[in-house]
Amino acid sequence: MEQFKEIKLTLDKNPSKKEKYALKNLNSFFNLQDFNVTENGKEVTVKVRAIDFQKYSLISNTVEAECGLENDNIIKTIYAEIEKIGSYGIKSGKRLYVNYNNERKVRNRKEKVGRRGKYFYALNNEFIQENNLLPEQFENQIICGDSLVELQKLPNNCIDLVFTSPPYNFGLDYEDSDDDHNWDVYFKMLFHILDECIRVLKYGGRLIINVQPLFSDYIPSHHLISQHCLKRKLIWKGEVLWEKNNYNCKYTAWGSWKSPSSPYLKYTWEFIEIFCKGELKKTGEKDNIDISADEFKEWVVAKWSIAPEKKMKKYDHPAMFPEALVERVLKLFSYKDDIILDPFNGAGTTTAVASKFGRRYLGIDTSEQYCKTAKERL
Repeated sequence: MEQFKEIKLTLDKNPSKKEKYALKNLNSFFNLQDFNVTENGKEVTVKVRAIDFQKYSLISNTVEAECGLENDNIIKTIYAEIEKIGSYGIKSGKRLYVNYNNERKVRNRKEKVGRRGKYFYALNNEFIQENNLLPEQFENQIICGDSLVELQKLPNNCIDLVFTSPPYNFGLDYEDSDDDHNWDVYFKMLFHILDECIRVLKYGGRLIINVQPLFSDYIPSHHLISQHCLKRKLIWKGEVLWEKNNYNCKYTAWGSWKSPSSPYLKYTWEFIEIFCKGELKKTGEKDNIDISADEFKEWVVAKWSIAPEKKMKKYDHPAMFPEALVERVLKLFSYKDDIILDPFNGAGTTTAVASKFGRRYLGIDTSEQYCKTAKERL
């Protein structure tokens, strides 16, 4: 089977330093199995398998702006050449440039249509149902690295549950920037990593995300993340409100005081969004269930009153969720001996609790300091 649609370009001159940096930057936004560009002097090779062309357009514009390229540049040339490709299929909002005729065949169509009453948005998902073992070198490990890079080393369908809380930066400066592309770039990078999490998640596995909307910037990140997961054909299992007991109300921002002009709403809770891959039911051994009857009855009520983490200074991390939150997630949605992944592991709360309650784990974070802390907690 053909792996890529390949485009060969011969430029009039060698790429400039800015253009070389722009190509490297462009590659960083994509799974290399879907899209990549290599250059050797005037010879440029573009390999494309599948791409969301609208997102590609936004990313290419952002890369051009950040690298300070002129109007006539290599990024625009590549964009124009890809746009010329007239033969492609559409899958999950992406243009599929190779073997797309094969993708049009939907297996078990009648059975899927018959179930259309439930989670209609997640049908015809084409998820592979065969699960794989996690390679031994990744089991019970804390890895210091870029999640997008490290997750690509894992096989499909090898993780039972992903629990994470995405950071609000990836080494980019948002606080002092008036560039309105920054949050757009942030979410694109986050969604690339979530796509890899979905790929490595087992059929029937769970993706669970703790997220606090960016209230001050009026960015409903919990909705944006949920919409992305729905587009990727995950089943929405539910939503938990994590009540932090008026913690946020110590802040005194009122917006337009005593005026309907623009009052600032205060929230004392965060959201936990829960998704399933392929089906709602997760199989496991009865002996590996470790939730008690009382815990079950209390925790299925989807409003959890849990105090925020009090040891953030001890672990030198500014935004940690408490161990009690992870315990509830793991006991309610996974079995003992399941493999738990946190792609933004930070100071290692997820992996520490997973180990404590008999789960296997894999934690990934870019910070050497946090990875060291996570290992010490184990």
